Amino acid sequence: MNGSPRLRFDPRTKILLILLCVLSTAMAPSLSYVLGLVSMIALLGVSGGKGLYALVGLMAYTVLFLLTKASLAGGETTLQTTLIAFLGLFHKVYPSGFLAGIVIATTKVSEFLSAMHRIRAPKSLTIPLAVMLRYLPTIREDWRFIKDAMHLRDVSPSLKGLLIQPVMTAECLYVPLMMSASRAADELSIASVTRGIENPAPRTCLTRIRFGLVDLLTVFCFGVYFAAGQFL
Repeated sequence: MNGSPRLRFDPRTKILLILLCVLSTAMAPSLSYVLGLVSMIALLGVSGGKGLYALVGLMAYTVLFLLTKASLAGGETTLQTTLIAFLGLFHKVYPSGFLAGIVIATTKVSEFLSAMHRIRAPKSLTIPLAVMLRYLPTIREDWRFIKDAMHLRDVSPSLKGLLIQPVMTAECLYVPLMMSASRAADELSIASVTRGIENPAPRTCLTRIRFGLVDLLTVFCFGVYFAAGQFL
């Protein structure tokens, strides 16, 4: 699915979609509305070439949706109230995180910087966001290395391992992850400055950056869905 032809969206479109997603989730009238929003995000991911990620994300939220419905149908107990409160917070965060994952996976830093330059966004905003786009994939790669090293020491990087060996798991997991994150942030910042991220001259990009018909239709669909949730 990931190798299928995909649509290319303008980075400015993706930012608008994230804003609409945050507003739609914060003002969602029902859980079914949020499920519809997650389905639209999954469809966006499929059209953008991230079909497997979109399918897994949609299935995970469907399970969460059914679990929440089952909790609401049960009796009123302290455990049930705590679980509903936790799931309610998760419902508010999940769609935006789901969409952000698709945006990060499908946006190149050069495309993002060129789009931000066209809307004359300040450097104080674009530089941290550009470093973030490079930062998360680097941390994901380091996370795989840390898990492999933990397996060599017979330490399981899972919830079960955390319960059985909490001190050892925390030591083998969080300490190298924090050190790796700090090192990666410093290296990416230095590399970005070296490659001229602070250069005031107009940026060039091999990929054509423009707000096309596909972008207009996508923003329109998400905007209509947001308005439908508020007025219908």
